Amino acid sequence: MTETLSASSLILYIKERFHNTVDLFVEEMEWEKGAAIVVYFKVMTEGGQVNEQLDIIRKRELAGLPNWGDTPVSTIHPFTISTLIEKVCAGSAVVIFLNTNMMLTVNVPSFAVRAPEEPDNEHVIRGSHEGFVEGFDKNMSLIRKRLKIPDLVVQTLTIGELSKSTVNYFYIESLADADVVTDVKTTLEGINTQVINSAGQLEDYLEGNVWSPFPQLLNTERPDRVAANLLEGKIGMFVDNTPTCLIAPITFFTFYQSPDDFNGRVLVGSFYRIVRLLSFITAMFLPAFYIAVIGFHSEILPMEFSLKVKVAIEEIPYRPIFEALLLELFIELIREASIRLPTPIGQTIGIVGGLVIGDAIVSAGLVSNLMVIVVAMTAISSFVVPSVEMNTTIRILRFPFMIAASLFGFFGIVLGSLVLFIHLMNLESLKQPYFSPIVPFDPPRFKKIFVRLPFIKPAPQEKSFTHGEKREGEKS
Repeated sequence: MTETLSASSLILYIKERFHNTVDLFVEEMEWEKGAAIVVYFKVMTEGGQVNEQLDIIRKRELAGLPNWGDTPVSTIHPFTISTLIEKVCAGSAVVIFLNTNMMLTVNVPSFAVRAPEEPDNEHVIRGSHEGFVEGFDKNMSLIRKRLKIPDLVVQTLTIGELSKSTVNYFYIESLADADVVTDVKTTLEGINTQVINSAGQLEDYLEGNVWSPFPQLLNTERPDRVAANLLEGKIGMFVDNTPTCLIAPITFFTFYQSPDDFNGRVLVGSFYRIVRLLSFITAMFLPAFYIAVIGFHSEILPMEFSLKVKVAIEEIPYRPIFEALLLELFIELIREASIRLPTPIGQTIGIVGGLVIGDAIVSAGLVSNLMVIVVAMTAISSFVVPSVEMNTTIRILRFPFMIAASLFGFFGIVLGSLVLFIHLMNLESLKQPYFSPIVPFDPPRFKKIFVRLPFIKPAPQEKSFTHGEKREGEKS
């Protein structure tokens, strides 16, 4: 009778702690050594799987096994309310044994997980078409499928007093720098926050300079890209329920590499890598260069071309900087609209905005044809970058260069470039130089920036042996 009253009181108390939510399953059940209470969320745990595991554990106890509660999916430990809440909220089923004050945790969560399809923002022509999902176990299986080695180490931390988010970081023990691993561990353990729900929030704590426009960690949803970076000694990180993997330390040039570089021909991969690097110059400086030439340095243009430029801009009622700002902001609006709207409507908005409205702006005499060409080339160049974060950085940074060019011409562009490269040279990713291998200069790695070298190496030629001669080490 005492056990029954105690069980009823505990059930009421557990329901109160969970605010009588309707999706909480709390029931008393019979166990061989007395009454027990089973607790789990019906929306996070499959009841049938719980019953199957409990039947297995019952048989282990009846067989007299010493550690009958410890199985691949269950553990037994002392009962506390705080531990109960933590385990149930994580998707586990908990069985409380009233007579021994112990609790059995059965980890059989049932979460909705989508298929590992290719990420929409990281398409490749050749190579794997798998992508991460919102479950760490699925994501780690995609990585371990590519790295069948025991050196791949995974560590787990819980961050956030309210969110209780699980953060996993992983690396190859034999390749990763021990100091970098220690820095990551120390930084993650030192995070004191209420809520952390996304990789972007975690990124703020790991970056050395959060106010820099340049991303200091690589974001990717491709398991093949993660595996390749792990083999280079880098560290990967996942936040619970996010498909984005953070990779560090990285350099500026990491963002301009694509899996297609290594899946295609050597010459093809090298050519397109150089094209991407040149696109950085075009996307960053082309509008500023146009503004500087029109406003200050028109004498550098050939006479025939200069006359055409003069005809194109003579009816524009304001300076080129306002033309550029108008069109650039218009392009940004089209981009944001196409992202937020459903895919069919977004494509329609892009066509209507780019053709109809763009042609109307030129016909109205608000901007010149040349400015439309410059802005279009700039937009295309910025989208060449395989990384969304670096793409955004380039689009933002070209505005200060445009303003500098409108004030000081080429001198403004040179001054802005000097500030930009000083910033890049002082930037770090997990205390590693961000602008490597240029600063500090590393010749063997420098050529890999521009050229995708072949994987094979010339095989050493064996010495030819005449009849009767023996190779070194052969026995007679």
